[in-house]
Amino acid sequence: MGGGLNPPRIQLRLHTGVHGAIIAPSDTSALSSGDDSGSDFEATLRPCGKRGRQQGPDQSHVRKCLRMMEPNGGCSSASTVNPEPNTLFEAIKSAKITMETVVVDWLETYKRDRETGFLELINFIVCSCGCQGVVTPQMFRDLQNSEVIQQLTEQFKEDSSEYPLSLNTRPWRRFRDGFCELLTAVVQRCQYSIIYDEFLMGSLISFLISLTDSQVRAFRHTSTLAAMKVMSALVKVALGVSVQQENNLRQYEAERSKGPGRRATEKLEALMVKRRELREQQEEIENMMNAIFKGVFVHRYRDVVPDIRAICMEELGTWMKTYAASFLTDSYLKYIGWTLYDKQGEVRLQCVKALQGLYGHRDTAANMELFTRRFKTRMVSMVLDKELSVAVEVVKLLTLMLENMGEALTDEDCQSVYPIVFVANRPLAAATGVFLYRRLLDPQQGAGMDASYDRDNRAFFQVLLTFFIEIELHEHAAYLVDSLWDCAGPRLRDWETISALLLEELPAEVWCYWETPERAGISRRRHWETAGDGLGDQQEKALVEILAASVVQTTEGQPPVGREPAKKPSSRERKAQMEERIRLTHCLIPALPKLLGKFSADADKAAPLLEVLCCFDLSIYCTGRLEKVLAPGDTPLCVTPRTGSEPFLTPQDG
Repeated sequence: MGGGLNPPRIQLRLHTGVHGAIIAPSDTSALSSGDDSGSDFEATLRPCGKRGRQQGPDQSHVRKCLRMMEPNGGCSSASTVNPEPNTLFEAIKSAKITMETVVVDWLETYKRDRETGFLELINFIVCSCGCQGVVTPQMFRDLQNSEVIQQLTEQFKEDSSEYPLSLNTRPWRRFRDGFCELLTAVVQRCQYSIIYDEFLMGSLISFLISLTDSQVRAFRHTSTLAAMKVMSALVKVALGVSVQQENNLRQYEAERSKGPGRRATEKLEALMVKRRELREQQEEIENMMNAIFKGVFVHRYRDVVPDIRAICMEELGTWMKTYAASFLTDSYLKYIGWTLYDKQGEVRLQCVKALQGLYGHRDTAANMELFTRRFKTRMVSMVLDKELSVAVEVVKLLTLMLENMGEALTDEDCQSVYPIVFVANRPLAAATGVFLYRRLLDPQQGAGMDASYDRDNRAFFQVLLTFFIEIELHEHAAYLVDSLWDCAGPRLRDWETISALLLEELPAEVWCYWETPERAGISRRRHWETAGDGLGDQQEKALVEILAASVVQTTEGQPPVGREPAKKPSSRERKAQMEERIRLTHCLIPALPKLLGKFSADADKAAPLLEVLCCFDLSIYCTGRLEKVLAPGDTPLCVTPRTGSEPFLTPQDG
């Protein structure tokens, strides 16, 4: 349990292994606790009146209240087509009225006549399903929920499979957002009184539970979204009640600890009354949340429609993040673990995003140890997910685990992630670049690094070269640089450090460290600490390739061939590229002749350096009066000014 709070809290413990049987892997027995029949879930529910097959919260008071308000006259046994537009539906669809105004107007209607207000709300949900039918007061008083839904189904148009939530145009996406916002706002505005009136929430939850059991996809999809949003709003209310209970308990203990002469008896009594009131509110909210979880979530998280399963996973992650003290337990985490194996990418994506919210904070990540042990193998394997969007989020999830769970990921786990920096998909490669940087390349993460190494960036390049050589993909330096560009761009543009490393000579006595990959059990990374500052032949070649790739990336601003091109740079970005090109020209003009002179006999090293030369702003040779850096004897090339154009290079005789 996160937080360690003392007052009573809502504890929703479910053990529903049987419900996950369709998608649960064989290795989840530690988190599964068998059939629901033996759980303590039912003990937390009040006796529920039956409405169809599903069970919801207590409905006896609903029937009693409705019959007390029933006017004389007959009742219609059939639903009718809605004679006029639903005001809530039209307000949300038009998006011309603020949500606060819509909710306030509805609350005024509900306070005047709660039956009319309630029917307006559920008819809004029915209309949002794309159904032309309407629930009349007579139907609501005299029919069971299953009978009401049956008659609504008969009024449902089956000419098209489309309904508001299934449409992806901008107006209907906006409508979906408004639909969710309205339900959330209703619960929030009613949290201090109306949700405890033993009518609104009980009737609404019961209707939604029955609607989610419909065979009509539009009914099931829309009502599941509505139920999950109501649940999320109730979770926030429950958290608020829990905080009030803590404050009440502190005040009570502080007052009771006073001496007999200073103790205020009336205040103690008032605090006791408030405590009982908060406890009753907690029980009410607990009953509502348990009804939604039991009646909706445990059935719909394995629905045949992927969108419905995705909604359940998204909201479950919200509950865990919002109220970790009650929901961040293995009894709930197992649903996310099982659904990581879902066949649909959008469902797996929501599971991964839910986990990101939990692993993204140290306090919640500390409660994820059992889950991590059981499902870490699955999470690491998902970096190769066939859906690239899922793979990107999985790599981000593993990066969060690196930052907040210490040694949760072993070296073997990380080794299976590193090669992804070379994939063609840039978002995936860039995410993996961040993972690689956090795990291996960030000098501040290494123990015992010399301060001077951190200042001049040498440690970064030394570890990067070690990785590049050991990964044995030596022809793809441009892809490695591009993958690290977003997180380590300033380090890769440290031209001074790169040229200084290339111009240093490796002492003869330490060549043995680079000729033998393993010497006395010392790894290559340790070799950098023991072998001095010089580079061997492999390291020089790799660093020249990295230098060339970083220079090209700086001047062109585009990823290498094979990766999707970056978006068109803005004027500010183009100006920054020009300034960076001038800076690298100034930095490398003095060093390049020396590098060409040093590597002139090695074509593999000289060719990338000539590519670097092509990226220079060559006009600086003249405007900056830098022709002297190309004096005879320093380089086999010289600069020849040419009227009306940039200078060009020609071989120098002798």
